[in-house]
Amino acid sequence: MAAEPVIYAGKCYNKIMQDAKEEVRARLAIEDVIGEYVELKRAGRNFKGLSPFNDERTPSFVVSPDKHIWHDFSSGKGGDVFSFVMAMDGIDFKEALEKLARKAGVDLSLYQSAQQGKLGKQKARLRQALDIVARVFQRELLSHGPARQYAVEARGLGRNVIRDFCIGYAPPGRDGLVQLLRRRGFSQQELMQAGLVNQYGGDLFRDRLMVPLMDASGRVIGFTGRLIHDDIKAPKYLNTPATLLYDKSRHVFGLSQAKAAIREEGFAVIVEGNMDVVSSHQAGVCTAVATAGTAMTEHHIRAIARLSGDIRLAYDSDEAGLAATERAIVLAQTVGVELRVIELPAGVKDPDELIQKDFELWKDSILKPQPAIEWIFDQYEKRLNIATAVGKKEFSTIALKLVENLNDPVEKDFYIEQISKRIGISKTTLLGKFDEKPRPVKPKRRIKIEKTDEKFVDEYIYEDDLLALAIKEQKLAEMLSELQDNILHDKQRNQILQILKSNNLDLLKNFDDYVKILLLKADERLGNIKGSATDEMKRLIHKIKTQNLQERKINLQEQLEEAEIQGDENLKMKILMEIMQLNKELNSGKR
Repeated sequence: MAAEPVIYAGKCYNKIMQDAKEEVRARLAIEDVIGEYVELKRAGRNFKGLSPFNDERTPSFVVSPDKHIWHDFSSGKGGDVFSFVMAMDGIDFKEALEKLARKAGVDLSLYQSAQQGKLGKQKARLRQALDIVARVFQRELLSHGPARQYAVEARGLGRNVIRDFCIGYAPPGRDGLVQLLRRRGFSQQELMQAGLVNQYGGDLFRDRLMVPLMDASGRVIGFTGRLIHDDIKAPKYLNTPATLLYDKSRHVFGLSQAKAAIREEGFAVIVEGNMDVVSSHQAGVCTAVATAGTAMTEHHIRAIARLSGDIRLAYDSDEAGLAATERAIVLAQTVGVELRVIELPAGVKDPDELIQKDFELWKDSILKPQPAIEWIFDQYEKRLNIATAVGKKEFSTIALKLVENLNDPVEKDFYIEQISKRIGISKTTLLGKFDEKPRPVKPKRRIKIEKTDEKFVDEYIYEDDLLALAIKEQKLAEMLSELQDNILHDKQRNQILQILKSNNLDLLKNFDDYVKILLLKADERLGNIKGSATDEMKRLIHKIKTQNLQERKINLQEQLEEAEIQGDENLKMKILMEIMQLNKELNSGKR
């Protein structure tokens, strides 16, 4: 019997694809996806922002996480996360599904092997087109005098680095490259999918020094083009748009060329621009990579961290560089890597400029990195007058916000001490301010939850309710057999759970004070129970079991990301099957 067709955006798709769609949607928060395109702000239960489709000053674009939909009141457009990506990226539903599946870690081959095979062939065609283009660009560089002169004399690039990065030149013709590829059998649609065509159907890259973008395996997935002549009407740099092969949120420029050096040297240097990377390799510092064209993401750091846990940033010391470093600190804490900053000499804009002036100084600079937080402290100390009360207040607020993100309590205490010394305010006073600071809203990113004795007391208060109810209504304790050992988020809670499950209540006297506090905290909440105590116990047990499944899923998703980075297909398949099983358990619990 044929699969039931599904209509989406006026087109017919099979039921298997619908299942894949639902799996992808279940893994992604719509506000996180749309937030990559539109700046969203919380507005009650929803989010609002300026329309990406119309020029407006008053936000009329609304995203509903509860309903998993969006609506633009200014244009009348709306739909789900897939329709939004389709509208923003100009792609069809299948392409949107594939893009979001990559983001969500969903292997579409598990749902439709035939479609996956078709996609694989499509990607192979795009890679073939890009390889041809890369070779054409390289030949053009050899034959075009001004381009070769710019590369060798103006940029100081030698034969080896030109070869290693497959640097070339895009000729100024209107559509010569398109015509060449069409003669080779590629359709206009394929060239658009490869990111080689402009809005007029001609060559996207013209009269530019071309640097291929490569994946970790060294396969060309796109290009960066740099003007060789000043032109106020054209951008200095032009990059391949998002394609089936190129995703800037995941791509680390220069990683294929740098990975051997990173492993050997034991550290990676992240610079801002692609040409910074090329220049650095030319100068002999081959550990340099870049996240050019986008803000650093967790995917970027994880890809680099697989090679080394010592990551050094060489960003500008301007406001943008400062903000980028602050964001990177949070990501580094999530991944668990050491983040340090390379201080560029005063008056130097970027590593490329420093290398052109004195490449030995660049080499020396990367060997003297400063802890990222201390570097940020220095930058704000330069900007703020910490001799004044206002300056001390501003500095301490900024600094404590950074320290809040640190996982290690020893490291956190160390930097609080540093703040105290810098502004001449006692540590006790700072700790008081630290404690009074509003707790930050937890990001919707997946965070591995560590079990500890105190950290989650308030967050998991319902666990206290469960134990208190079982103690007060001892006949209900037998229902706790549904819960596995050590399922709660605290050592003492789990010990009491075990006592209640074993019905050896005399042992509770060993936790007398804890039990008293437990009952005291739960009295008010348990006094407002709607329905029977049995129903409340069932509700709490269900909540705990669901929470446990969700946390297990979170950890599996992190493992899946690592498996993807490592290219371990067998492990990836195993983890995906485990996630699917957890999803079934979660869905059955919802029903």
